[in-house]
Amino acid sequence: MKRGRRFAVIGVGRYGATIGRKLAAKGAEVYAIDSDKEKIDALKDDVSLAVTLDSTDIRALESQNIQDVDAAIIAIGENFQAVILTALNLLELQVPRVIARSGSASQKLILEKIGVEEILTPEDEVAALVTERLINPSVLSFLELPDNYEIAEIKAPSSIINKTIEEIGLRNKYSLTLITIKRETRIQQKDQEICEQHIIGVPRSETIVKENDTIVVFGTLKDVQRFIEINE
Repeated sequence: MKRGRRFAVIGVGRYGATIGRKLAAKGAEVYAIDSDKEKIDALKDDVSLAVTLDSTDIRALESQNIQDVDAAIIAIGENFQAVILTALNLLELQVPRVIARSGSASQKLILEKIGVEEILTPEDEVAALVTERLINPSVLSFLELPDNYEIAEIKAPSSIINKTIEEIGLRNKYSLTLITIKRETRIQQKDQEICEQHIIGVPRSETIVKENDTIVVFGTLKDVQRFIEINE
């Protein structure tokens, strides 16, 4: 993980607090924001900064230099109006990445309409995956295993495209085991072209990684992060 990564977690109920703590545990600088002082007090010792303020007030956010974070995740639960107003404030302040929590399909549609591109549905997302995506955006999915190991699906970085598995040296250079590759294929269905992903099976040393491939690897969290950092 790059040094100096800064994230704001707005709304630190159980969901937001878990994300904040996991980000902090991975070495990120975390700003926790909530209007509930009790929630902030419960988290203040685990993150870099914990502030009680109303995130629907753009001046209050600006006073905390929220625009300087790498990403802000809105984890507010019950009050969807507050989610919308907070998202609009973050977009207005030009926060580089705005990630918002949606509780339904209609909420997701509204968030998309106002310009939020990354939307989380807690029913489909767990805090650990959200954290991994924030730290490493190229990680599409992962399974956390005991003893700091994981299986991660990683969008193939441009530096390894058109190289063979042997040339990339996943095992020798990065101590990672390649499980398989997901490859996009385009098929014509009626009057439109659609894109599908298919497993190509067990890759051979001469298998070539192509553009838009997703590589599925097994290794330690540290080795997965090192591979991403070197090749991003």
